[in-house]
Amino acid sequence: MSTESAGILMYRIRNSGPEVFLVHPGGPFFKKKDNGSWSIPKGLPEKGENLDCAALREFEEETGLKPDGNLLSLGAIKQKGGKVVHCWAMEGNIHEDFKLTSNTFEIEWPPRSGRKQRFPEIDKARFFPIEQAIIKINPAQVTLIERLLDIMD
Repeated sequence: MSTESAGILMYRIRNSGPEVFLVHPGGPFFKKKDNGSWSIPKGLPEKGENLDCAALREFEEETGLKPDGNLLSLGAIKQKGGKVVHCWAMEGNIHEDFKLTSNTFEIEWPPRSGRKQRFPEIDKARFFPIEQAIIKINPAQVTLIERLLDIMD
């Protein structure tokens, strides 16, 4: 059985064209990874939680921002590991002085050291122009950007 997650692809329209908001996973495994490592803010639904509500909650938990806008379903995609990601688009903007605040997680680091360290779930978040976002985002999630563009046409 595959794991399901829910997330939001926030977008904004600029004179140069649309931009999408992506997040970069924190922690030592992703520290030096960039292209193909960014994602929509997403996470697992709690037991009995509607997927759209989970997407809103996860956006806030991962970024510290409370999303406010209409949700437009982009459907679901299946990632390489089998996780099914349900996604909604939402038009929005983020202030230039935005300070990322994210949940943290704990792992043994360095491996086999016996030491536990805490890391942020998300260490970076920003808007990207579409062409750059397609390079930055997890390859399985490119479809979500394509669906957004289809809806915008």
